[in-house]
Amino acid sequence: MTKEKHSVISNTLARRVARVQQGGARAAVLGVNDGLVSTLCLIVGLAAAGAGQEPVLMAAFAGLLAGSISMAAGEWISVKAQVELFEGILSDLKKEVKRNKEALIHSLTHALASHGMPIRTAEKASRDIAKNNQHFIAIYSSQVIGLNQDELGSPWRTALSSFALFAVGSLVPILPWFFASGNTAMLISIAGTALASVFVGGFVAYSSSKNLTYGAIRQLLIVILSSVVTFGIGYLFGVAIG
Repeated sequence: MTKEKHSVISNTLARRVARVQQGGARAAVLGVNDGLVSTLCLIVGLAAAGAGQEPVLMAAFAGLLAGSISMAAGEWISVKAQVELFEGILSDLKKEVKRNKEALIHSLTHALASHGMPIRTAEKASRDIAKNNQHFIAIYSSQVIGLNQDELGSPWRTALSSFALFAVGSLVPILPWFFASGNTAMLISIAGTALASVFVGGFVAYSSSKNLTYGAIRQLLIVILSSVVTFGIGYLFGVAIG
């Protein structure tokens, strides 16, 4: 393998790790999937209860807005808390560098040696790195405790992407109701959501190097099960008040 190809592979893997650690990948999957499933359930439940085109659209758009805001707020709080926890760890590490730097150099030496570096070379490298505290903290946090301080995540970016992706996912089951109503619109909503879910499941499986078919079928079953349950509840509710 050429050095150039090895570098491309390493950079690709590093970007994937960064997206996962920063919360972007999770926010994308949760946003789209929640938008698809929750909005479809709302629509199917109302349609099964006998609601007309206008009430379904009003409720669906209210669900889209409420869900998008809820997702954004939840992701902001989640990532913000994660960042603050990581910052606390880095703050403690900075204090330890001042109080017990020699012990940290010893730990870094063994971490580098565990990756195949000769112990003497690892010790020399650790002491050279330790000459600059800021560089030492960055390398130590990455190699010893597995924390990259440049990849802590952005609460606002995650929140905005969650808001947008939930809204995009929600529009899939909503759109048929602009052009149809009743069972026709409901069936198109289910079919469209099922198709979109297959793509989402397949993408997640592909990104995580899992079986593509399994990932797609898993998401499809979630949509089918959700539709059946909410249709049953909506139908019973419609009969009860009819």
